Amino acid sequence: MNQIAKLSQIYRRHIGAPWQPTLAGAQRVMIVVYAKERERALRAGIGEFEQATRAEGHDWVRTDATGWFAEWMADHDYRDAYFEDPELLEGALGSEFRTFAIEKLSRILAAADENTVVALLGTASLYGFIRVSDLIHSSESAIRGRLAVFFPGIKNDNNYRLLDARDGWSYLAQPITLHEAWIP
Repeated sequence: MNQIAKLSQIYRRHIGAPWQPTLAGAQRVMIVVYAKERERALRAGIGEFEQATRAEGHDWVRTDATGWFAEWMADHDYRDAYFEDPELLEGALGSEFRTFAIEKLSRILAAADENTVVALLGTASLYGFIRVSDLIHSSESAIRGRLAVFFPGIKNDNNYRLLDARDGWSYLAQPITLHEAWIP
């Protein structure tokens, strides 16, 4: 059995446990951690996670952050100026793109009901634009069901590192990893 299939089994055991309706937003987040080299394999096998979710009686909404920057840039009034002088983009990334990404994820989360898992893929594409920790933390209040963040990187204790590169952050989400199998 490949690593992604094993990870989907661990995820299924986790998602099959009874959901407590009174949890805070931060407690409704699952971070599915996998080796960055497995990104293509994860995308090819994402259907296994959806099937596991539906088999446990929950709905599934998939969103992919891969195109968010391109979407934001395409609608930006100053996009041509940014292409001519990319240094101008630095200020807009810290405020405008951050706001765009948080609002986009928050809208998706708010539209999902209490029985739905929102699966966020493409977090690696946010590297250098917005911290995944900031995106999750700023969107927590909109989580009604569960948020599954597919995270190419590593986890040591409660410290997550995107792409094994950026300094990590400590987050108390429910981890789903090959090394830390959650058992209900």
